[in-house]
Amino acid sequence: MWKEGAILIRGKVYKYQAKVYEEGSEYGIEGGRVSKVMIKHDGEIVVNYDRGWDVEPESEGAELALAIILKENN
Repeated sequence: MWKEGAILIRGKVYKYQAKVYEEGSEYGIEGGRVSKVMIKHDGEIVVNYDRGWDVEPESEGAELALAIILKENN
């Protein structure tokens, strides 16, 4: 199932799309249910995982947004 939304972190909006499966798999982040996730901030991709890392989070905001998504879905 695809999920999308926005997360507000310290006054900044991080928009995301994530593909979440019913069960975890070897392709999911940390073996979990999220196999694809893209997070954007100000139109720039700050996180992209598509069965492997294309863009790893480098800022604190991107790391927090990813952590929230994983906590809710993984």
